[in-house]
Amino acid sequence: MLIPSIDLQGGKIVQLVQGERLAIETGDVDTWVRKFVAYPKVQLIDLDAAKGMGSNESLVGHISAQLPCRVGGGIRSIDRAEAMLALGAKKVILGSSLFRDNQVDVPFASALSDRIGPERLIAAVDGKGGKVVIHGWRTSLDLTPEDAVSQLEPFFGEFLYTHVDLEGLMRGTNMDAIRSLRAATTRALTAAGGITTREEIDQLEAMKVDAVVGMAVYTGKLKI
Repeated sequence: MLIPSIDLQGGKIVQLVQGERLAIETGDVDTWVRKFVAYPKVQLIDLDAAKGMGSNESLVGHISAQLPCRVGGGIRSIDRAEAMLALGAKKVILGSSLFRDNQVDVPFASALSDRIGPERLIAAVDGKGGKVVIHGWRTSLDLTPEDAVSQLEPFFGEFLYTHVDLEGLMRGTNMDAIRSLRAATTRALTAAGGITTREEIDQLEAMKVDAVVGMAVYTGKLKI
């Protein structure tokens, strides 16, 4: 399944290359909301909140009221996760907050799951150079994505894997890395990072993996 991605920064929809360089920016949020209204899942990320540089909370609420969103970005506590669900998110995505001292923070993951329920939780496990990366992909851990998924599996109903090495480049994704992660968990799995063509989405579908696509959709390279 194709899951369109909406990334928010400064009150606008943006697309970044490698999480850094601004490639696309538009303030016409409602046009894109209308384009995505037929999709059963939409990924919505507040980049400002993720970077600790503000929040697009009102816009998150505006979009979540119209689309079935899985919301992430700056969700570092159980209370914040509950606040995003109250805003209208169907599920919440947590990433960096799941790791502490170079390892999985199992007590936090367990407490989060007990309070929210695994069916409404998605763990973002981002990989670069074969290792988990956090803090906006700037900090690399001595932990593989497969190791992280195995430890987090009891607490999350779904995993989101971003192959950071190819994020935003529209050169295709790394099927071998995704296949390895698919074998590491029985939970639902969504992949992101460089996915550009319908053929890739079909390949992932055959693996029972959903595909998050951003740059290829906004540039028109992938028609929706």
